[in-house]
Formats: sequence, structure tokens, C-alpha cells
Amino acid sequence: MFNSEVRMLLLQVVKSWQVWAVTIVLVLYVFLVNYVARLYRRRFTPPPIPKFKKLKKGKAKENAENPDGSDDLELEEEVKKK
Repeated sequence: MFNSEVRMLLLQVVKSWQVWAVTIVLVLYVFLVNYVARLYRRRFTPPPIPKFKKLKKGKAKENAENPDGSDDLELEEEVKKK
């Protein structure tokens, strides 16, 4: 596939200290950026907003229209006698 000159050149490039130094610097840079982004996100993110359940269309109409016209929620209270 490759002749021997190309293989030797590729081997010399991979073994050179400049390639190793740049690779190490780039890896450290990526780790540093990820670390700072994680700290920033944790520190400056507002607290989550609670999500409310959406009513289905049929139930929304039933809740909106009160058939007997009263404002009563039809809750029964148990009164304890002393």
C-alpha cells in the first residue's frame, strides 16, 4: 500500500517530540475547558422551574364549565363535635 519511504516518514513524524508535546497540550486544554464549563454550569444555572401537568382538552372543558352554576367545589368536610 505505502512504499517504505512514506512509512519511515510517518514513523518519524509520530515519534517526534513536537507532535507529542502538541498532543499533550491539546488534551490538557480540552480537560481544562470541560472542567471550567462544568463549574460555570453548576454555579450560575438557576434552580429548575417546576413543570405543571397539562390537562387534556376534554377535562379542561369539564373543569371550566360548571353545570349547576355554583362556585362550590363540592368538597365534603367532616366536622368533629366536641
